[in-house]
Amino acid sequence: MELIKDLPEVFEEFAEQRKNSFLALKKIKDQGTPVVGAYCTYFPREIAMAMGAVTVGLCSTSDETIPDAEKDLPKNLCPLIKSSYGFAVTDKCPFFYFSDVVVGETTCDGKKKMYEYMSDFKNVYIMELPNTQNEAAQKLWKSEIIRFKEYLEEHFETTITDEAVKEAIKEENAVRTALKNLYGVMKYDPAPIKGYDLWKVLYGSGFKFDRKAIPAEINALVDKIEKEYAEGKMEEKKPRILITGCPIGGAPEKVIRAIEDNGGIVVAYENCSGAKSTAELVDEENPDVYDAIAKRYLNIGCSVMTPNPNRLKLLDELIDEFHVDGVVEMTLQACHTYNVETLAIRRFVNEKKGIPYIHVETDYSQADIGQLNTRLTAFLEML
Repeated sequence: MELIKDLPEVFEEFAEQRKNSFLALKKIKDQGTPVVGAYCTYFPREIAMAMGAVTVGLCSTSDETIPDAEKDLPKNLCPLIKSSYGFAVTDKCPFFYFSDVVVGETTCDGKKKMYEYMSDFKNVYIMELPNTQNEAAQKLWKSEIIRFKEYLEEHFETTITDEAVKEAIKEENAVRTALKNLYGVMKYDPAPIKGYDLWKVLYGSGFKFDRKAIPAEINALVDKIEKEYAEGKMEEKKPRILITGCPIGGAPEKVIRAIEDNGGIVVAYENCSGAKSTAELVDEENPDVYDAIAKRYLNIGCSVMTPNPNRLKLLDELIDEFHVDGVVEMTLQACHTYNVETLAIRRFVNEKKGIPYIHVETDYSQADIGQLNTRLTAFLEML
């Protein structure tokens, strides 16, 4: 597949993909295809895909509905949780509206309690995610994935075969591999594109429902980026930044802009929609498909895990491979797991990797943009 459009046009199309997918999802639903909505990177989408369902990430990245959420939820709760609930309870999220079932997970305590209220007006299925990554947790998570599969079979009156699961694994592994190839172009120094443009593709690709078509499209984009780089089209040499921490789509993208508007370039994202969701593939050689899926998803290095060595492992690899000059950790207010873990991340970055680190805590409002610009400008000038 050859990419005909210019890169800026492609990046903007991906940026608008979420908005443009509303009507596409309605058409899918009208055709009788099941829709399964989810909020978390731990959601094992291959199981839903194996029964022919479309999977979609649900709205949770804007402050638009937070006042509505605060009628039921505490004001000092994480903005991601309030946004998730607000869009759901007001019916302002088309993806939520069209979902036949919403899959929740026992990650943080706030989300667990929020799902209880959400289940009053939506079909919510909860997966019991372990909070550690040992052998016993692996067995529990595998049993949860099988329980989820059995729930889908009963609820949708269908059968999910191992062969269908294997096909879904291959399909999703191809998507992950293509996205890894995409963010791999940022290993070049100077970088070939802006980090914000990279983010538009990483985030927007999650709202493309024809998963089989994604790898060819992304690989064509990679070829075009590399071709133009060979022709001398690239960004200026700037301090190379890795962003880690809480999910960064939607309102928190202000952190990316604050970095790139003030002299830096984001070359790597460890966050949920970045490397964390694509770094590891499901083992296609494992004859036990549920064991293979369980191992891949449980290995995700989220701060809800205790201990959490896989996050440090991924950070270690990204800092080296992408020649990172400094690390920016973005956390959301009242996200206790990520905020507590900032100490471990700072120590790792400063002491083990020997590079500068800064932590910025924010919410979904635009009130702190000036402060973010001031702090990140000072950080970049130090590099």
